[in-house]
Amino acid sequence: QLVESGGGSVQPGGSLRLSCAASGPTHSRHCMGWFRQAPGKEREGVASIRVDGNIRYVDSVKGRFTISKDNAENTLYLQMNSLTPEDTAMYYCAAKDYGFCSDSVGWADYHYRGQGTQVTVS
Repeated sequence: QLVESGGGSVQPGGSLRLSCAASGPTHSRHCMGWFRQAPGKEREGVASIRVDGNIRYVDSVKGRFTISKDNAENTLYLQMNSLTPEDTAMYYCAAKDYGFCSDSVGWADYHYRGQGTQVTVS
């Protein structure tokens, strides 16, 4: 139900925009989020957006990443600017129908999860 795209290779300082196409309406999803997992590291929440527009970011991406939704297109986005090699990871989108919504919510707490798109910064 969630399909990510937009990953790729970029030089440090560059930008990428990730997309997550949802098969169902994004406007009614209680919470949608982006996660990432670098080799040898645990998956971490990057950003979340609640149905009322409340947005949260992990500290390491604040000021550089922007999460947004296009409800008409049923698509979630993650605009990533000023990328660094530390941002290299597989990026995943997820959605949940109820419960707490924050960048700190774990992957297992989401009800719908995508397969990921690779981002490499070097």
